[in-house]
Amino acid sequence: MAKKQFKTESKRLLDLMINSVYTNREIFLRELISNASDALDKRYFKSLTENSSLTRGELEIRLEPNKENRTLVISDNGIGMTKEELENNLGTIAKSGTRAFKQEHADDEKMSEDMDVIGQFGVGFYSAFMVAKKITVLSRADGSEEAWLWESEGLDGYTVEPAEKDSVGTVITLYLKENSDDENYDEFLETYTLRGLVRKYSDYIRYPIKMMIETSRLKKDESEHDDDECECEHDHDECECEHDHDECECDECKEEKEPEYETVVEDTTLNSMVPLWRRNKAELTDEDYNRFYTDKFHDYEKPLCHIHYNTEGAISYNSILYIPSAAPYNLYSKNYKRGLQLYSNGVMIMESCEDLLPEYFGFVKGLVDSSDISLNISREMLQQSRQMRAIANGLKKKIKSELEKLRDNERETYEKFFKTFGLSIKYGIYESYGMEAEFLSDLLMYESAKENRMITLKEYVEALNENQTEIYYACGSSLDELKRMPTLKYLLDKGYDVLLMPDNVDEFALKMMNGFEGKPFRSITDKELNISTEDEKKEVEQKQEENKELLEAVKEVLSGKVCAVRLTNKLSDAPAALVSDGPVSLEMEKVLSDLPNGSEVKAERALELNPEHPAFVSLKKAMENRAEDEEKFKIFVELLYDQATLLAGLKIEDPYEFAKRISLLMAK
Repeated sequence: MAKKQFKTESKRLLDLMINSVYTNREIFLRELISNASDALDKRYFKSLTENSSLTRGELEIRLEPNKENRTLVISDNGIGMTKEELENNLGTIAKSGTRAFKQEHADDEKMSEDMDVIGQFGVGFYSAFMVAKKITVLSRADGSEEAWLWESEGLDGYTVEPAEKDSVGTVITLYLKENSDDENYDEFLETYTLRGLVRKYSDYIRYPIKMMIETSRLKKDESEHDDDECECEHDHDECECEHDHDECECDECKEEKEPEYETVVEDTTLNSMVPLWRRNKAELTDEDYNRFYTDKFHDYEKPLCHIHYNTEGAISYNSILYIPSAAPYNLYSKNYKRGLQLYSNGVMIMESCEDLLPEYFGFVKGLVDSSDISLNISREMLQQSRQMRAIANGLKKKIKSELEKLRDNERETYEKFFKTFGLSIKYGIYESYGMEAEFLSDLLMYESAKENRMITLKEYVEALNENQTEIYYACGSSLDELKRMPTLKYLLDKGYDVLLMPDNVDEFALKMMNGFEGKPFRSITDKELNISTEDEKKEVEQKQEENKELLEAVKEVLSGKVCAVRLTNKLSDAPAALVSDGPVSLEMEKVLSDLPNGSEVKAERALELNPEHPAFVSLKKAMENRAEDEEKFKIFVELLYDQATLLAGLKIEDPYEFAKRISLLMAK
């Protein structure tokens, strides 16, 4: 039969299909299975309109790999195609029979209730040419006695000729390309590869996808007796020989045999068919959700919680989301790939769709299934659309809502969540320049120095000291370090609470938040911290004036290191402390110093001295004897500065000189 040519436009489009549109060759199987599923849906729909006795249980898709012939067959017993439909649907690129079918029956109630057709563009079939050098399509339409064979080797055109087929449906045979140094097409003849691709892309096609699979099983020994016919003539239900029948001591069964296995070929269903997210929530248990999570996302630990969320309206979608129990090791690295699996009518479109989650919820795992999303022609990419934005916004709100429920009703679980993923929330506030602060701030938790437990910002504000107008916090490298801060004991003794913040992003996030419920944040190392009584302030000012000469002398020794030296009453048992006098705090300096080109950013340091500490008394004596022993005074000053530096969690500039000063002081 003469070969028919694709139309010029179709020929160009076919070339694009093979070489440009699809980037991942393995998706050809997804496309062909989706087409087969549509054909089954069409036949089932037709049976409903004709009051046929056909049931869904009679419909199926089959895969048949043949290594010897290097062919892969995808067949179905769906509606099939006539000669005209073969030429229209396969001879014309981008003509979708499924789309035309949906349009034709758009107003039919049975269509919306019982149909879940997938095809949109009429190009998925041609993805098979990425792996096949030749394709044949044998099809017999429902209600027809005729069958037709469509055949093509790609751009050269196609033929359609009469054929024989006993039953309704379509059989697609792919003649795989030859292997090359770069490509191994034989992998698509391996049952484990095909099974994996079905599970990955088409696991939730509503019809069974079957394949004959070779497997090994325990061989049944013909000499073995069963409970009904025991060769030792005993009734196993009322056995009087006192044998363990697995190790029978009678003559017939005396010899214990090693188990033998046999290889059999079994007809195996590859897909799950019914997606968990489309099942009634009331019928599902935590065990069902957890099992789905561990199987789907390959996690050995059960999730911390799950969110099963279905919505209908202008855009409808189903979703199942999980919060893992543990964070992946690379969660905060550039290599971490966040995103949700995206399905359209049960067919996986994207393995990781980043557009569905904001970065601060990047730890969430799960999937979304919607028939309303706008797909690009390859179905490997999404069109940026209001539908996608609406889904993403809905999921974001739902995740926050469920986390708030967890916070209010399962506090222990929520605290575990926040210790694991709280850093993501904080980064979300910082990296959005505070735009997400109002949305996320209710989720924040910090260690309360007063209560020795995790509390929220709202709980802190509700428990404020009646005279307190600010939220006090302390930043450092660890909770242990923070709990030893010189100023902390002073505030606790006065009845104030302090939020302890050991993460390097904490203070940066607070700067972006600009307060909470009208209460500004204040670091306990800030010079503007003002919790002293008027009498206490006057007492410090008086001592400051009395020791003016001493303070000037200390500042002179520390020239270039500090911008100010002053007395304070906020140090309970420490002789000295470093505080920041500018917009950059000491903690910010530590964080920035670890960044490339960040070492140039320095905080304006001020040294505060405790006039009630014995060390200050020794410093005054050294000052009085300065004329006789200038070196001793300098050693005192430098040691106090180094000590304050260590207490602030900063590195000493010269550890050698620090040790030397201690030795010299001990020698004096």
